[in-house]
Amino acid sequence: MMRFIYKRCTLVLGQSRSFQESIAKYCDSPRKIRYFPSWAENLFMDQAAPPAPEIPGLDKGFTVVFAGNIGEAQDMPAVLDAVQLIDDPSIRWIIVGDGRKSAWLQSEISKRGLQDKVLLPGRFPVERMPSFYAHADALLVSLKRDPVFSMTIPGKVQSYLMAGIPLLGMLDGEGAAVIREAAAGLTCDAGDGPGLAKAVLALAAMSPEERRQLGLNGQLYAQKEFGRVQLMDRLEALLSEAVRISKADDVRENQI
Repeated sequence: MMRFIYKRCTLVLGQSRSFQESIAKYCDSPRKIRYFPSWAENLFMDQAAPPAPEIPGLDKGFTVVFAGNIGEAQDMPAVLDAVQLIDDPSIRWIIVGDGRKSAWLQSEISKRGLQDKVLLPGRFPVERMPSFYAHADALLVSLKRDPVFSMTIPGKVQSYLMAGIPLLGMLDGEGAAVIREAAAGLTCDAGDGPGLAKAVLALAAMSPEERRQLGLNGQLYAQKEFGRVQLMDRLEALLSEAVRISKADDVRENQI
């Protein structure tokens, strides 16, 4: 079915560079394939948003925020391993969202005695995310080890970068590569709870100026690579290219 569809397309757009290699296996001509990532909404750039009132203020300390779906793919067991390994009461974790693993997560936090370290405010609309990000010293993205996941750039990465806050990535492949290329934070391998704990402690040990620079690096990279306006311009150019190719193909067929 994939070969059937791709053969009848003028251009095929891949969400990540790794996906281009996968698409090529089923595409009659690699020359059709173009890289076109998802864009990040500008609302995540709202650094003037007041901190979410659902979260207690913290005068001193370091806060890691995770926002999004809480499911199997996000590897919450490894995240809690990292939480448990850090023996520092000044470091707290806020996990915003819900999903298939929400009930398990709440139960596991209680079972491990992590109630003082992890806050679960629940699910909120995307428009509220900047107010939760306002509490963050770092934004966490995590994905289980899986060949398919390693080829994707999680939408969370683009949103986090646009927010101008340092990233912590516990994932493999394309998503981790983007964080490193942007010089926007620290990463460890998927499923590596101890590695995530070390990354959190390393980021917390940085000066505010160093963390601010990481956030700025990420925001500038996101505006360049994942800005909505830039990508809409690129999409318009790709559509124009597809029209030119289609017309040229029609001319060749008529000549034959």
